[in-house]
Amino acid sequence: MSEPVNFSLLTTLKVGGAPARLVEPADEAGLIDATREAWASDEPWMLLGGGSNTVAADDGFDGTVILVRTRGVQVLPAPTEPETDGPNGQSVRIRVQAGEPWDELVALTVANGWAGIEALSGIPGTSGAAPVQNIGAYGQELAQSLSAIDFLDYETGEVEHLSAADLGLGYRTSVLKQGRRGLVLAIELELRDMSAQAAVLGSAQSLPVNYPQLAQALGVQLGDRVPLTELRASVLGLRAGKGMVLDASDPDTFSAGSFFTNPIVTESFARTLPAEAPRWKQADVELPDRVIPLDEYAGVGPVPGAEVLRTVKLSAAWLIENSGIRRGFRLPGSNAAISSKHTLAITNRGGATADEIGQLARFVQQRVQADFGVILQPEPVFVGFSLL
Repeated sequence: MSEPVNFSLLTTLKVGGAPARLVEPADEAGLIDATREAWASDEPWMLLGGGSNTVAADDGFDGTVILVRTRGVQVLPAPTEPETDGPNGQSVRIRVQAGEPWDELVALTVANGWAGIEALSGIPGTSGAAPVQNIGAYGQELAQSLSAIDFLDYETGEVEHLSAADLGLGYRTSVLKQGRRGLVLAIELELRDMSAQAAVLGSAQSLPVNYPQLAQALGVQLGDRVPLTELRASVLGLRAGKGMVLDASDPDTFSAGSFFTNPIVTESFARTLPAEAPRWKQADVELPDRVIPLDEYAGVGPVPGAEVLRTVKLSAAWLIENSGIRRGFRLPGSNAAISSKHTLAITNRGGATADEIGQLARFVQQRVQADFGVILQPEPVFVGFSLL
């Protein structure tokens, strides 16, 4: 009988006990069968990709864990009438199996001269997990390139083809994170084929750079384009500097990535914070001053009598640092610590327990709430415990 495999060996944070049962299907058909079988039983179940966004309890999981390891990238047929090749190239559509490692996918697209996800380089995890929280970094989000997913629905047990519009994609969220249960089998991306530019410019160009820190690192202006390979290398360098690229020799990378999301608050609340607190304007939200029947104004446009709610996004890292929690901070006797490179990551310095991770996360929440009145929301998925 084989030894149980702990979550500490299956997740990038390297904490957690063993699941009662671990299944690793070889292909998509096997993955569907294993998932339906788990759903039909009375046992708890969960799906696990790269484990880069998971914090599991020390006593493990009393149920079935299905490892999503299916691989493959398929170029889909081109549209009947291809778009005219312009500065953004022609469209190229690909279908990616859920278990395909995300960064390997990005590397493949860059090597082929396909633009659209190059700024998402270095993000750990699998492709099937990417739409769950609409991954994003350095001015790009998956939502900008995702066209559809193939989804095994928990309620019906059937495979459905869902468009990106069906997924309610928002800042680090989707309907898949908000309660719609099931399994992402594959994702479809619509990228821009810039390979034809290589003959003229010497390299396939990225989409316009629209993130200030990235533009500064590249030495270009916002809106400029650079070679895809150059942009990918710059993003990997920026992420490595924050301990956000997996490295077996660097404990700062033994984390779940950014542990807290950047809070989105009202503009009026943001004015109560120190003037130097970073903030980024978000899209205005209309709040009706009365209940509106859904069929009365659906698709008509602005709602009469609506109040405009202006919101801004804050920097969780700034809030943490300015609440007195510095890089490398740890509670006495704990093996969990804030990254020495970036205050937004909680790391395992060696032998940390899930309880220690939770204690530090709660401490961070309490300090930020006490100083700024903001309750930071965790980004990882918790298995077997919570921060409440």
